[in-house]
Amino acid sequence: MNFRFLALVITLLLGISAWGQTIRGLVKAEGEPLPYATLQWSGSKGLAADSLGRFVLDATELKELTITVSALGYKSQQVKIPATNKLSRLWVISLSPTSEQLNEVVVSGTLSPRSKSESAVAVERYEASFFKSNPTNNLLEAMGQINGLRPQINCGVCYTGDLRINGLDGPYTMVLIDGTPIVSGLGTVYGFSGIPTGLIERVEVIKGPASTLYGSEAVAGMINIITQSPAKKPAFTADIWGSTWLEKNADLGMGYRLSPKIKALSGINLYHYGSPKDQNGDGFMDVPLQSRFSAFQKFDWERNRGRSASIAGRWVMEDRLGGQMNYRREFRGGDSVYGEQISTRRWELLGHYDLPVNQKMRLTYSLNSHEQNSMYGTSPYVASQYIGFLQATWDKSLGSKSKWLNGLAYRFSWYDDNTPATQTADGSRRNLPASTPLPGFFSQYEWRPGSQNTLLAGIRWDQHPVHGQIFSPRLNYKLSSKDQRSSLRLALGNGFRVANVFTEDHAALSGARRVVFTENLRPEQSYNLTLNASHGIFHFSDFNLLMDASAFITHFSNRILPDYDTDPNLIIYSNLNGFARSQGVSANIDADFVNGLDIKLGATLMDVSVFEEGTRRRQPFTEQFSAVWTIGYRLPTTKLRIDYTGTLYSPMRLPLLGELDPRSDHSPWWSIQNLQINYLHSEAIEFYVSIKNLLNWTPAQRTPFLIARANDPFDRQVETDAQGRILATAANPYALSFDPTNVYAPNQGIRALIGIRLKLSKGK
Repeated sequence: MNFRFLALVITLLLGISAWGQTIRGLVKAEGEPLPYATLQWSGSKGLAADSLGRFVLDATELKELTITVSALGYKSQQVKIPATNKLSRLWVISLSPTSEQLNEVVVSGTLSPRSKSESAVAVERYEASFFKSNPTNNLLEAMGQINGLRPQINCGVCYTGDLRINGLDGPYTMVLIDGTPIVSGLGTVYGFSGIPTGLIERVEVIKGPASTLYGSEAVAGMINIITQSPAKKPAFTADIWGSTWLEKNADLGMGYRLSPKIKALSGINLYHYGSPKDQNGDGFMDVPLQSRFSAFQKFDWERNRGRSASIAGRWVMEDRLGGQMNYRREFRGGDSVYGEQISTRRWELLGHYDLPVNQKMRLTYSLNSHEQNSMYGTSPYVASQYIGFLQATWDKSLGSKSKWLNGLAYRFSWYDDNTPATQTADGSRRNLPASTPLPGFFSQYEWRPGSQNTLLAGIRWDQHPVHGQIFSPRLNYKLSSKDQRSSLRLALGNGFRVANVFTEDHAALSGARRVVFTENLRPEQSYNLTLNASHGIFHFSDFNLLMDASAFITHFSNRILPDYDTDPNLIIYSNLNGFARSQGVSANIDADFVNGLDIKLGATLMDVSVFEEGTRRRQPFTEQFSAVWTIGYRLPTTKLRIDYTGTLYSPMRLPLLGELDPRSDHSPWWSIQNLQINYLHSEAIEFYVSIKNLLNWTPAQRTPFLIARANDPFDRQVETDAQGRILATAANPYALSFDPTNVYAPNQGIRALIGIRLKLSKGK
């Protein structure tokens, strides 16, 4: 018995001694364990962390040890372990992502996960960290840092906006959340508000028609906002900031487990701005007052045989109020003080369910409701919209070289408002809500004859109740180098869109002009050709560099364009008697250096023009050149990081209200630049200070006025002749009427912003 006890003591002592001669550690990335990271020291010695990011090193030699830790897609890091500290702690080494994107997964190009390097479709991917370099209160503004995308302000009073891809209007862009169409119709104006940026895992962007997979509205391109997986979300996150304009914003999020197989993600966004400013002195608020509340909830189920299910919901309430400085809610609808007040209530339900069959089949669904109660001066606009979407896909592998994707889709939209758009045409003005079923079928074949070639071909058929059968084909080809670091992609595609002017164009809702339709509008069609080349240079010990360039041309038929020029009192809508064309080139450079410097640069040169009756004219509100940049640098041996972001735009054509309008018909060159300093106090706490719009640039600096007749918003002093043409008088020397639509850029000057980010990791 004594012998056994002595043996046990000796064994324990040997175990303790052995443990004391080791270095134990954990490799993490973005707060989570990073599996299979590589650790190297003393030249050739090394090992790999296990599947949970853990490692154990033999420490029989007690001199100082320098370890280089690296992993594909993350910045390498050197860690010095002093001899005296080897045995006293668990070493936790955190790696940060790099721009090495060869193995990044994208889903938007083919509806199934693909390595970005293998995808035949050129998909741009932007991580959540990209948007932290320039914090904003809405996703619309944040997307302006992506090359070729520009947020457009459509109204100088209520600040409605949309997001343009390569110069094409917002309604031509389809916006998805987790792969389901959510932001559309009325949502193209207000739907970007209230998407909590703190819950976004990444954003994927496709430039060019994507109607073969996504149907109507994917004419200019597609933006897929992918929310975080509950399994990866920290236990609690918060991003809270306030500005010198007295804006207040909070993004809160939680990731937690309800059961061994059910994980949940919750998020809340709060934004409030209630201090009106009039820095340009026109008597109108520079930015409307806003209050917004958004709640997001998501559940993920782990099911047998690798299947999954997900359901998510979002609720958004927003009130915005703009107009003259003395406008208050009690003046709503009256003609004593001009203002525009918009109340929106929106809910969304979306998710997917993998069918319990041997084949890879999935149901994707979404349902959303948008209620809007607005007043534009004395013109009320009350609208309701419901959109339901159901899609079944079958992803079939045909051997090792080919895949076949088939899908059935059904989209139903219901829309009603108080305008003539939903009244009968027999003169009785009876209410007739628009009810539009849109069934469709698509099939896509992907063939990889070798590791360097991929061919993707697809076709879609939709049956519209008014426009009949609509076909949308696509063809994509990718040629890559043997190491997959260089690739050439060719894309041919078709897009279509059925327009609803009253839900998409704020100018049609404003009381400033009367809307006229000269014909029954036909669906727009687009045909696109894009050539994309990319090349990556990766030296993990020094830098990573990724470059890509694209040339594109999109041809439109049946283009629906608003005519602001024929009559200053009218907006005339008709199908274009001719064609429109968007063409150009773009380039991106993404570089990360081991010294902590990372640079993202992008530029686009394009021409968006309309060809009609032998004449060519540039589309209004469309720049010919744009550039974006994000430059970040982490100061060595400190916890400070500096981010410098900016955008630059060339002049764009602006619509005028008549020959006497004193404003320029083109905007100047303009740039919005921002600076942010981050202090990483710990892995859980981060402080930051931002200076927004460093140059204090606003469009009011280069024009006699932004809003026409801001001193007479109800046109009381406007005189017209017998034909309704506005006359130049002493009270109205420029022969103008009230109009707030000549706006092309934000009207918010320089301001400081201070914030804090908190992150609490889940217990292990």
